[in-house]
Amino acid sequence: MSKISWKPGTMIYPVPAVMVSCGATNEEFNILTIGWTGTTCTNPPCCYIAVRPERHSYDIIKRNGCFVINLTTKKLAYATDWCGVKSGKDFNKFKEMNLTAIPAEKVSAPVIAESPVNIECRVTNITEQGSHHIFWAEVVNVQVDETLIDATSGLFDMEKAGLIAYSHGNYYEVGKWLGRFGFSVMKPKTKKRLNQKKADS
Repeated sequence: MSKISWKPGTMIYPVPAVMVSCGATNEEFNILTIGWTGTTCTNPPCCYIAVRPERHSYDIIKRNGCFVINLTTKKLAYATDWCGVKSGKDFNKFKEMNLTAIPAEKVSAPVIAESPVNIECRVTNITEQGSHHIFWAEVVNVQVDETLIDATSGLFDMEKAGLIAYSHGNYYEVGKWLGRFGFSVMKPKTKKRLNQKKADS
């Protein structure tokens, strides 16, 4: 396989397309669409978001020390994009996109009710990387849509959420299931049982 060398760039795709909600009062509530986000630690659960200092939400998050990562779906794709290209200085994004701000349980930032998963985060550190600054945070609470909890197993079924991802300027609905973690070393009987369960669902 031949290769072509490109200049250094942001080519780690696909990435989540999330809406980050922030603000401590109704007057400053805002939504920022983020692609540069991810998990950094399991115990304690930690994550990060990368934000340009010139973004309207930057000072809000820095001042209040918290934010909520709201996972997005096919139904929320339009709002996700719109909230990424419009500024909270000019628009009330919750009102414009008909989204509902409800109180989080552990932080002052609001939760987007229409999102199936809301990850409440408390900022622990900020580092300046260049064009973006990194807000490192601890996950202090997670809210999930109760319809995504399997009635039999009690487990969270992420696939039912219809999540979307962002890849090199485009949005995609998360697609076909290929296997669960560890499927490459799974015993044949276990693999067959899981595959059948997926086929039946």
